[in-house]
Amino acid sequence: MPDVPLPFDRAEYAARLNKVRAAMEAAEIEVLFTCDPSNMAWLTGYDGWSFYVHQGVLVGPDGDPVFWGRGMDANGALRTCYMPPGDIVGYADDLVMSTAAHPMQDLARLLRDRGWGEMRLGVEMENYYYSAKAHAVLTAGHGGQLTDATALINWQRAVKSATELTFMRRAARIVGEMHRCIRETMRPGLRKNALVAEIRPTGILGAEDDDGPFGGDYPAIVPLLPTGLDATAAHLTWDDKPLQSDAGTFFEIAGCYRRYHAPLCRTVYLGEPPPAMRAAEEAVLEGIDKGIGAARAGNTAGDVARAFYGVLEKRGISREGRCGYPIGLSYPPDWGERTFSIRPSDDTVLQADMTFHFMPGLWMDSWGLEITETLRVTADGPAECLANVPRGLVILN
Repeated sequence: MPDVPLPFDRAEYAARLNKVRAAMEAAEIEVLFTCDPSNMAWLTGYDGWSFYVHQGVLVGPDGDPVFWGRGMDANGALRTCYMPPGDIVGYADDLVMSTAAHPMQDLARLLRDRGWGEMRLGVEMENYYYSAKAHAVLTAGHGGQLTDATALINWQRAVKSATELTFMRRAARIVGEMHRCIRETMRPGLRKNALVAEIRPTGILGAEDDDGPFGGDYPAIVPLLPTGLDATAAHLTWDDKPLQSDAGTFFEIAGCYRRYHAPLCRTVYLGEPPPAMRAAEEAVLEGIDKGIGAARAGNTAGDVARAFYGVLEKRGISREGRCGYPIGLSYPPDWGERTFSIRPSDDTVLQADMTFHFMPGLWMDSWGLEITETLRVTADGPAECLANVPRGLVILN
C-alpha cells in the first residue's frame, strides 16, 4: 500500500467502504459512481480543487475504490488517497472542455476494462457536479442499467466517528476565533471588505486545543454578512461600503478543519437594536434552548423543528422552511450533507454522534437575525453545542 499521510486510519476507510457496499446491496446497485468531492474524500482521502472538471470514485463489487479523473489530478490522488497506483486512473487532457468528445466516454471505457460494463450502475443524479450531458453520455456508453443513487453515500456519513468529531470540535474552535475577530474589529465606518479581510485569515490561522495549535482549511461557503435591509435576504455576501451605525449585520461563517465544518451564525448591531429585534432575539434564544433539548437520540428531526416553531408560534412570529441540516465534511458550494432536514415533516430518527447546523434564522421586513449552533446528538441527554460563543445579540456602540 502507498505510504500516504491520511486524515483517518486504514481501518476507518475500510469500515466506510463496507457501509457503502451494504447500502449498495440493499439498493441492488452493483457498481457505484460518486462525483461528489465530499463523498470522494470520505471514501478515499482525495483532497484537491478539481471538482470543476469531471471526476469521481467507482466502488465495484470488491476491492478498493477506484479514483478516476483528469490526468493531472490523478497525481493529486496519488498524494492523498490510500489506494495503490493501479486504482488511480487519469484521462487525457484532450477531453477537458471538449466539444469533440466527453470524459464520460472514458469512464464507460474504464467500466468495461474492469469487467463492470454490463452491471447496474448507481449515479448521483441530483448532484452539483453531475451534469445532464454527463448523464446522457454515460447512459449511451454504459452497457448496463443506470439507476439513481443520490445521497446513498451521504447517508452513510451521518453518524460521525471519534476522529471526525475531533475535527469538528477543532473547526468549532476556529469559528469561535473568527467571531472573536468580528467583535474586536467591527466598527462604524469600516469598509465591509476590510472586515472580511480580517475574518478569513483568522479562519486559516486556526486555533489550538489540548494537543496544541492547528491551522484552518477553506470553508465551502464564503462569509455571508448582509447589513440592515440587505439582511432581510439570507445569502448575500459583502461589498466595499462602510458599515453604518444603527444597523444590524448577521455573520454566517464556519470554521473548517481538514474539510470538516462547524458553521456558527451571530448577529452584531452597531447601536441600539429596535424593540422588535430584541423581542425576536428573546424568542429565538428560547426556541434554540427548546430545540437543543429535543435533539436527543431516538427523537426525530421533526421533533427538533416543532420544539423551536412552538416557541415562535406562542410569541406570534411567523417563519417557514427548515431550520437546520446535517453538516460535516464538505466542499464548495455548500457545507451541508444533503440528507435530512430540521423541519416539522422530517421523521428521520436522530442517532448519537449525528451532527447538524441548527439554523433558525429570521429574515423580516426591515432586518435579519441569525443565531445558530452546530450540534452533536449525544447518546443520552440533550445535544452538545460544539462551539462556545455567547448566543445573544452582540451590541457595539
